[in-house]
Amino acid sequence: MGLDGVEIFTNSSGSHHELRKAHIRVDLVRSATAKNGGIYLLSNLKGCDSDRLYFDGCAMISLNGDLVAQGAQFSLSDVEVLTATLDLEDVRGYRAHISSRCITASRVTSFHRVRVEFSLSSFDDIYTLTSNPIQWKYHSPEEEISLGPACWLWDYLRRSKQSGFLLPLSGGIDSSAAACIVYSMCCLVCEAIDLGNCEVLHDARQIVNDETYTPKSPQEFCKHILTTCYMSTENSSKETNDRAKLLAEQIGSYHLTPNVDTAVKAIVGVFSAVTGKIPQFRAHGGSGRENLALQNVQARIRMVTAYLFAQLSLWARGLPGGLLVLGSANVDESLRGYMTKYDCSSADLNPIGGISKTDLRSFIQYSVAKFQLPALTSIMTAPPTAELEPLTDGRVSQNDEDDMGMTYADLSVYGKLRKVVKTGPYSMFCKLLMAWRTLSPRQVAEKVKLFFRMYSINRHKMTTLTPSYHAESYSPDDNRFDLRPFLYNTAWPWQFRCIDEQVSSLEENRKEDGCEEVD
Repeated sequence: MGLDGVEIFTNSSGSHHELRKAHIRVDLVRSATAKNGGIYLLSNLKGCDSDRLYFDGCAMISLNGDLVAQGAQFSLSDVEVLTATLDLEDVRGYRAHISSRCITASRVTSFHRVRVEFSLSSFDDIYTLTSNPIQWKYHSPEEEISLGPACWLWDYLRRSKQSGFLLPLSGGIDSSAAACIVYSMCCLVCEAIDLGNCEVLHDARQIVNDETYTPKSPQEFCKHILTTCYMSTENSSKETNDRAKLLAEQIGSYHLTPNVDTAVKAIVGVFSAVTGKIPQFRAHGGSGRENLALQNVQARIRMVTAYLFAQLSLWARGLPGGLLVLGSANVDESLRGYMTKYDCSSADLNPIGGISKTDLRSFIQYSVAKFQLPALTSIMTAPPTAELEPLTDGRVSQNDEDDMGMTYADLSVYGKLRKVVKTGPYSMFCKLLMAWRTLSPRQVAEKVKLFFRMYSINRHKMTTLTPSYHAESYSPDDNRFDLRPFLYNTAWPWQFRCIDEQVSSLEENRKEDGCEEVD
């Protein structure tokens, strides 16, 4: 079209948000007009798609490879109008400067023209100043996490006609990140209302069921729409309880602290009454099966308790409506399957289900200063733990990375290679041999085989995964973004044999070269 003289291009786009995707979008628009000249108008959808995607706006206008107008990437406004004043002669001059383009343009077949009695300008426009090129302002990944899922949650909340959220708050990074995202949503709502957004004010009044209500501050609004719940057992530590309570105070949520030991013991008691067996934790002499089963009972009781409080906590306070339950399993835990099926990871929505642990740590660090939440400092430095096994001298002895047998940093690497690069066990091993040169081939092989064994054992959990905000290209959500099977041969006999043969060959070559293997 550009070769045939078209000067203004419009693109009504439907491009959903992913972390760090804005650079790709901007580069595509700039390169399109830099190669061929022209004016490019990009508009984009805004809001939740009634599913896992969020469309983030980010409208822009480009001229000859330069950006001249930038729209908001994240906003609670339903509509945004972006304008710029440009001179079509700049397009013609730019194109005339490219001699190869002029030669090619002389040979193209013309598009059909429709003549209309209309002009985009008048003689008086000679005095109108044109828009100057601008420098695009990108959001950092931490800012994107604070804004994208927050806008998605607000759109979902107002359209679902519910009265708020209930979040099981454990005092760890993941649930704290979910709490910060809800608090960021409250900040966006208050900012929009202060700027005169009547639609947002109307939605806020509908949610709190008060036609005269106007939020005074993010904390005050958060008290209305977020209920946090620390569900303790005899295996919970005072430190996590205190961290959850302090964070709830600082964001302003309505905080509850039920103890679920009675329910846990009742469920175990039913089993013991039927079988005559009393399962024990590993710390008390029990087997691995007993230890895991007792952890799962606690986790699943918390899910049941969360839904009970979501349905009736507002009723107990004399308020109408119900609450949406928020989950807080990150994308790496889903990939590895490090969660109990039907525990607190099972919820109505999960704002962080598509975000890696590495990015969540950075987001927590960002939130300390951005939202003035010093409670996050101690949460960030605490070791990640599920607190489902007995304490040792009153302190937590369980560590997530020890339980998983791999680090969260490694999981991020595995996730990208498995989903984005489409590698299987052998292909992943070959790629990591070069990336992890500080490890021996045998060590790399052991890591890859452990990941794929746990990935295949736990893949079935993805079939019941809570709908999550889609933020990463390696989302393991098999309902939409990862359509691989959920039943695998967990031994991977052919693939693992190929890896073992390659390791033996590499070790043999090292011996012949006189190199010692790295321990």
